[in-house]
Amino acid sequence: MASILTFPKGGVHPPESKELTEHLQIETMPIPSKLEIILGQHIGAPCTPTIEKRSSVAEGDLIADVTKGLGVPLHAPAAGTVKAFEKSAHPIRVTAPSITITVDQEAAPRQWESSEWQDLTSEDLLKKVHDAGIIGMGGAGFPTHVKLNPPKDNPIDTLLINGAECEPYITADHRLMLESTKEIVEGVKIILKILGIKNCSIGIEKNKPDAIEAMSEVTRAASNNEFNIKVAPLEVKYPQGSEKQLIQTITGRKVPSMALPSSVGVVVQNVATTKAIYDAVVLGKPLYERVLTVSGRGISRPANLLVKVGTSVRDIVDFCGGTTPELARIVMGGPMMGFAVPTIDIPVTKTTSSVLFLTEEEIDTRPPSPCIQCGWCLEACPMGLEPKEIGIYVEGGKGNDTEQFGVFDCFECGSCAYTCPAKRPLVQFIRLAKMQARH
Repeated sequence: MASILTFPKGGVHPPESKELTEHLQIETMPIPSKLEIILGQHIGAPCTPTIEKRSSVAEGDLIADVTKGLGVPLHAPAAGTVKAFEKSAHPIRVTAPSITITVDQEAAPRQWESSEWQDLTSEDLLKKVHDAGIIGMGGAGFPTHVKLNPPKDNPIDTLLINGAECEPYITADHRLMLESTKEIVEGVKIILKILGIKNCSIGIEKNKPDAIEAMSEVTRAASNNEFNIKVAPLEVKYPQGSEKQLIQTITGRKVPSMALPSSVGVVVQNVATTKAIYDAVVLGKPLYERVLTVSGRGISRPANLLVKVGTSVRDIVDFCGGTTPELARIVMGGPMMGFAVPTIDIPVTKTTSSVLFLTEEEIDTRPPSPCIQCGWCLEACPMGLEPKEIGIYVEGGKGNDTEQFGVFDCFECGSCAYTCPAKRPLVQFIRLAKMQARH
């Protein structure tokens, strides 16, 4: 095995808790009777419905699009009837506009046929990625066709595929790398052709030796004069899967403050996004379902599930046998960067990597206390920022003066809050500081 790589500054080692689901094969969850598809699932302008109330839709039909600004279209995850245009619960924005579809349970699943893509131009491939509604599935949901079309003055020479999956509990990408290995590598080739380059490294943390082995075997067979694809084993350290840390870990290049990865000649894509690109280009299938992890000791049956976008957490809970009496908190996303939600009547989006059902033993409910100036958060911060100063300024009503501490370079990984012995809500302070500094 190659040398184990990592980034030089900061990082933490929270309990992994992946043993709950890492050996569980992906299950296809039955389609619920109702789906709520949120219109703003990506960074940029929210979609506008292209269908009317009471109209019938087939699986994969276009149901909403973005006509102006940054964005991608939305597609029907299943056949059915448009019931309503209303608002649904949202983990960050509290509520968000959505389309509710009553599912036709009698409709047969749509069949997708593969086709050759090798003779298509980069522009043709990019259009397929856009038309399929693909966004980054491992982070904030940036439209993928934009990421794959970087500014011409930033020539790209390296593609990185993010298979680190460094958040505790989550094993969805791990299972994808084991069960859709060839499709992911074919997706890598498609991305390389779009970018017009040949070099790709797939970063995988060493706590997934089976995925490293499976991906290494397929990449070796796929590499030739046209494509140079290899696996880069990574040290287990959070946040290894962060874009800037991954770039520094594998290439040694450091992305400047407030700059994009393209500024150092790199494009990064998540494993699930790469699989979605394969589906879009080879099968012509839009992105309307995703693999997510259901875990924590507060759910009766942990699982890795393929679910339709718009499925409610309530339906997932029912499918997994209900919650346990010890359930204390529900988190959409990982425990480090996800958001606690107050209801299970909330739909899954394209960026929902997991739904966690955590007990009192799995969360820290101790109340925060004043900063003791220990400096642990400075050591933990992978960006070399000063989280404690930002927190103190916010408490003092001076959040708009925190730009001097690099508040906009923070990607809210939560390493500072995790390591803080005073249990101060440093990530929340930083989010508030960003809001105040922008106004």
